[in-house]
Amino acid sequence: MVGIVMFIAALALLAIGYPVAFTFGSVSIFFGVIAALVELLPDPSLGAVTDEFLQMFSMMPFRIYSIMNNTILMAVPLFIYMGIILQKSNLAERLLEAMGTLFGKIRGGVAVSTVLVGTLLAASTGVVGASVVAMGVISLPVMLKYGYSKRLATGTICAAGTLGQIIPPSIVLIILGDVFQQPVGDLFQAAVGPGLVLVVCYIVYILILALLDKNVAPAMPPQEGGKFVNIQKALMAIVPPLTLIVMVLGSIFAGIATPTESAAVGCVGAMVLAALYRRLSLQIVEEAALETVKISAMVFAILIGATAFSMVFVYSGADYIVEDALTNLPGQKWTFLALSMLAIMLLGFFIDFIEISYIVVPILLPIADIIGLNPLWFAILIAMNLQTSFLTPPFGFSLFYLKGVCPPEVSTIDIYRGVIPFIFIQVVVLLSIIVFPGLYGFE
Repeated sequence: MVGIVMFIAALALLAIGYPVAFTFGSVSIFFGVIAALVELLPDPSLGAVTDEFLQMFSMMPFRIYSIMNNTILMAVPLFIYMGIILQKSNLAERLLEAMGTLFGKIRGGVAVSTVLVGTLLAASTGVVGASVVAMGVISLPVMLKYGYSKRLATGTICAAGTLGQIIPPSIVLIILGDVFQQPVGDLFQAAVGPGLVLVVCYIVYILILALLDKNVAPAMPPQEGGKFVNIQKALMAIVPPLTLIVMVLGSIFAGIATPTESAAVGCVGAMVLAALYRRLSLQIVEEAALETVKISAMVFAILIGATAFSMVFVYSGADYIVEDALTNLPGQKWTFLALSMLAIMLLGFFIDFIEISYIVVPILLPIADIIGLNPLWFAILIAMNLQTSFLTPPFGFSLFYLKGVCPPEVSTIDIYRGVIPFIFIQVVVLLSIIVFPGLYGFE
């Protein structure tokens, strides 16, 4: 039971705010000693315990080296850098202004524009924080100015900003590709359908709500300039990032480049785009590089701590306890899916997707293999579920990002209530993937 107690202790430390990487590292060392003591009972001499402990961790340097040498994970800092460069090039501002002129004249049009811009940002940057903050700064004041409901406005921005977790190129999908040992390109292709269905559901919900209550999302007054001028401005704002998306994702889907190679192409393309927008400078390149190093260091520090944690967890035999419990459930496949999805969703209320991906998912994978689940299908289910963690109170990151740029009249409760319908939509789409996998191309 050492591994089970270790898991609970790690969750407790994370809940009180202890740094993630240090939590996994310290907990694994502490419980590694306990596991070594238990293994050597009833004669736990200090020398024997030390030998047992060192033997258990002797492979750690090789694990760390393999992490640093992993070509799949090399795509993570490249996509982060690409997203930061695009964020600093005012891409979001241009897209929101262009979409607003096209859809603002219909009820709910600005909210629909926000969802569409969130989709384009997701497919070009994939940086949730940058997307939410940019749309919060630009789109939220516009919606509030024209009488939009605070709940609808804040919920739309949070939901649209988190689309980068499921629409490729997604950091979540890259990490899950490493955990599942599946080609990232296959995961990207498999995620396109569910991601677009989610976008359509968001838009349908907004339009229906605006139709039922004209005061929730009123239309904007007519904008200056003719229809042709507005369309021309919109195309000038949309075509450049769309070209970059086609270059990055198209090269992966066509098999021309690996995700890592296409991420490098994306970095160059992002810098070219920034130059076209006259925003490229040495200062921006330096700031983007420093920010990329910080985020990448955080991801890999968590990964190293999670590797140590999983080694001790497996060494203690806790994985067999979990496996026996979940493989002997009545209604094996469906009960396992229900429990695993529920567990991931509940954990998402309190901890980040990286910890869940490297701690919880490896425990579930062997059981999924035994049951015979399609790994791509299971990975997409987890990715969709992990996206929900960005919206769920009290610790959803998108909620904090938006609250940081909200005007004083928008309260935290408004944001919490605003995201609830979108969480429900995500759960419905998740259930549709489970019940009707054939509709999304899974067998």
